[in-house]
Amino acid sequence: MTTQQPVLVLDPTGAGHHAEHRALRAGGPATRVDVLGVQAWSISDPALLKHLLTSPDVSKDARAHWPAFGEVVGTWPLALWVAVENMFTAYGQGHRKLRRLVAPAFSARRIAAMRPAVETMVTALVDRLATLPAGEPVDLRQELAYPLPIAVIGHLMGVPEERRDGFRALVDGVFDTTLDQAEAQDNTARLYGVLDQLIAAKRATPGDDMTSLLIAARDDEEDGARLSPAELRDTLLLMISAGYETTVNVIDQAAHTLLTHPDQLELVRKGEVSWEDVVEETLRHEPAVKHLPLRFAVTDIPLPDGRTIARGDAILASYAAANRHPDWHRDADTFDATRTVKEHLAFGHGVHFCLGAPLARMEVALALESLFGRFPDIRLADPAEELPPVPSLISNGHQRLPVLLHAG
Repeated sequence: MTTQQPVLVLDPTGAGHHAEHRALRAGGPATRVDVLGVQAWSISDPALLKHLLTSPDVSKDARAHWPAFGEVVGTWPLALWVAVENMFTAYGQGHRKLRRLVAPAFSARRIAAMRPAVETMVTALVDRLATLPAGEPVDLRQELAYPLPIAVIGHLMGVPEERRDGFRALVDGVFDTTLDQAEAQDNTARLYGVLDQLIAAKRATPGDDMTSLLIAARDDEEDGARLSPAELRDTLLLMISAGYETTVNVIDQAAHTLLTHPDQLELVRKGEVSWEDVVEETLRHEPAVKHLPLRFAVTDIPLPDGRTIARGDAILASYAAANRHPDWHRDADTFDATRTVKEHLAFGHGVHFCLGAPLARMEVALALESLFGRFPDIRLADPAEELPPVPSLISNGHQRLPVLLHAG
């Protein structure tokens, strides 16, 4: 008989997350947690997490497999994360249908074709940094980490420039876990309003972009599948939010790490590691997403220690805690771009592995190479310990990243 563990209440502000992740790992492969009032099993053991992420006994469809869905969806601040109707929450055949519609936008050929456009965007942003007053702090999150991904996803999805700032603020709200239920609900309503405007504009004037292609999607010859209005809107929400928010945080964390680990930056400058090595180690060491809500047990799932995740229980994929598990990586808390084992779970695992991973990797590597190449004397303007985290138990970034670009 195993002893019942106390429930660990996750901090919605994101403060002290490394200590929180150590507590999760100390609790064993699975730990009972409270996520803004909802209890779940946090999985921080990488072997168990990879197993569950590929098991048919685990679903992301809350309507079908979470008995508490009807009760929770009207009151939980993170209701949008389980209520959307897109491939993020789909299970089985429904997931395959939705992913098949979106996958062509992220093919290797299409991503390679986007590279010149991304390079142009990066150059323009870094050129603008060079025009700012010398000697004054520059917030890299505001001036580089934010505008690059929103420009790239705007290009891919056909979001007009004048609409992008509106999306940015509302997507930030989706990841802000300090909002109460009313604030989160208001943010969701406003976000759907902006999405409906985009859909209407693209119906009236289609373009060569993914939004127009999804709107034009017709019955699939194989199974008669067709996007419902809710699936269309929520698929656009997923692609815009996932393609934007996560990449912002990787650029932020990668730049922050190099600024606080000059030895690692020197390795890049000597050619001993590549920018791609830095990106991969950042994804392991400080992934953009700490915890991803939620999955659900389709049947009882026995755990290695004798406990059981009961059918219908919620499951939280704790990627950041798993990435630093000492059984997976040597000196797991240390940033080391020379690692030969580059495995991590920053983009998920299994059928829900992030389609946009190659695009995000390319954006971050190009941004770092241009930034540190143009400004060899760049340094933090404030002490690293004074940079507050974004208010989220999901997102992993800083509220600001002030730097001085020049020597002196």
